[in-house]
Amino acid sequence: MKMVVFGSLNIDKTYSLEDFVRPGQTISASKMEQFCGGKGFNQGIALRRAGNEVHFAGAVGQDGGMLLENLDRNGINRDHVKVTAGATGHAIIQLDKRGGNCIIILAGANGEITEADVESTLQSFGEGDLIVLQNEISCVPYILRRAHEKGMIVAFNPSPYDAKIADCDLSNVDFLLVNEVEGAGMAGCTDANAILDTLHSRYPALNIVLTLGGDGSVYQDKNGARFTCGIHKVDAVDTTAAGDTFTGFFLSEILRHGNAEKALRIASVAAGIAVSRKGAEPSIPTMAEVEALL
Repeated sequence: MKMVVFGSLNIDKTYSLEDFVRPGQTISASKMEQFCGGKGFNQGIALRRAGNEVHFAGAVGQDGGMLLENLDRNGINRDHVKVTAGATGHAIIQLDKRGGNCIIILAGANGEITEADVESTLQSFGEGDLIVLQNEISCVPYILRRAHEKGMIVAFNPSPYDAKIADCDLSNVDFLLVNEVEGAGMAGCTDANAILDTLHSRYPALNIVLTLGGDGSVYQDKNGARFTCGIHKVDAVDTTAAGDTFTGFFLSEILRHGNAEKALRIASVAAGIAVSRKGAEPSIPTMAEVEALL
């Protein structure tokens, strides 16, 4: 099985603050740090550090050299990453003293993915290969449909959740990975069980991971069976890449061994390690670190 992440590549600018800025307020940051990021990039790193061979498809601008170098350093194939004439996507991240964050994203080159790019990339992959997508690039509905038509295993993390998600046909998706806010938006209800019931009734072939913050996570397979897992408790420093780390490690384990309970536990421990460290990519652990805590 080949694995390809078709996703975003961002330069993250993280500002450390006492508290998040309020409307009309001007505040000073204690420092600013710059990291490689983007949900696609983070999930690709997580899949790689979970022990997989990973391909990446996406786009950077002329200022995206640090992202390309980081993909190379992590041993991720970037044959399908194009360099555009404009600027790389970036995120402005407020990080408060409790480890919480608020994030503003500018798409940049991530918004320049075309249908021709999709066709060129998918020529290298086929039936039974995994494709992982988020909602930070253009052409997502098209990629979902074409990957499904090719018989690929399609994993979709509809984040950030916005009006564009309505254009995505979830019947093309095999694994849907959502948090409680995204799940509520898609299902039209807030109770975790109701979210899973609603999505299962609409898309009976869908395997769903629902993360619930401090209440852990739930996995519901396409047969309706449910498995739960609590969180791995740590002192939170920076939650920026926690969900992406969970996604990468969960998909790696569930596709490798098919054990849902173990996949949830591994993903929970990996995400716990990530929130105990600063930054996005630097915070993502290796499988060896995760196994040491299991």
